[in-house]
Amino acid sequence: MLASAARIRDQQRMIWDEFSAGWNKWDAELLGWQGPFGDALLEDLPLRPDSRVLDVAAGAGEPGLTVAERVPGGRVVLADISAGMLRVAQEKASARRLTNLDFEVCDAAAMPFGDSTFDAVYCRFGLMYFPVMSVAMAEMARTAKPGARVGAVVWGRAASNPWASLILGTIARHRELPIPPAGTPGLFRCAPTGFMTRMFKDAGLAEVTERQVSTDLVRESPDSYWEFMTDIATTVAMGLAKADEASRDLIRQDVFALLGRYEHDGAIRLRSTATVVAGTKM
Repeated sequence: MLASAARIRDQQRMIWDEFSAGWNKWDAELLGWQGPFGDALLEDLPLRPDSRVLDVAAGAGEPGLTVAERVPGGRVVLADISAGMLRVAQEKASARRLTNLDFEVCDAAAMPFGDSTFDAVYCRFGLMYFPVMSVAMAEMARTAKPGARVGAVVWGRAASNPWASLILGTIARHRELPIPPAGTPGLFRCAPTGFMTRMFKDAGLAEVTERQVSTDLVRESPDSYWEFMTDIATTVAMGLAKADEASRDLIRQDVFALLGRYEHDGAIRLRSTATVVAGTKM
C-alpha cells in the first residue's frame, strides 16, 4: 500500500504541475463556476479577522485567496503537492496584493505543521484524489485546534455532474476502459450519500454536517467546452491521450452531439453538484 500510494502521489504531482498552465489560462471561468462551492464551504467555517487557516490541496489558490481577504490580521497557509499550481496561486496573490499568505509544497498525508495549529482547516475538491483518504483526514484533524471546524468539498454522483460524466462516459465507451478497483482515486470516489460524514466521524470530528450544493458550468459553445475540459480536467486529458487520432475525432463528435441536449438560452449549461461537509475538532 505504501509503495502504491507513493507512486500515485508522484504521478499526481507531475500531472498537476503540467496542468497548472491550463488552470491559469481559465482562471476567471473557474472562479465563476466553482465560486459557489467555496462560498458554501466558508459558510460552515466561522472565521475571525485574526484566524489562522490551512487550505489543503489548495491548487491555484481558491478559496484560500478569498479567505486571506477575510482574515486581514490572520494567516492563511496554502498547501499542495504541486509546486506548479502553487506558483499560479502566488502570482494571483501578488496581483491582489495579499501578504498574509504562506505557500507549502507538501503531501496531504504528511503535512509539516504542528498539532492544533489552525483555527480552520479545509480541502476543496482534493480528498477524492488522495491515495489514502483516511490518513489525509487524520492530518487535517491533527492540525486543527480544539473547537476548530474542518471542512471539505467533493464531487457528488456522476449522474448529478454531466459537466464531467458526459465527456468521461463518451471516452469510456470508445476506449472500453476497465473498471478501477474500489478506493481508487477519482472524481466521484466520495459521492455516495453519507460517505463523507462517516469519514469525518472516523477522523474523530463531531457535529458533522453534510449537504448538497449545485450550480451550472456554462460554456458558450461545444468548442469552448471541449477546450476548457481538455485544459483543466486531468482525467479527460489522460483518457484522450491514450486514444488514437481517429478515436479522438469520434469522441469529440459524440460529445458535441450530446451537448445539444444541454443548450438553453444560447449557451450550454451543465449541472455540477458537490457535497459540502464540515465537522468540529473536539
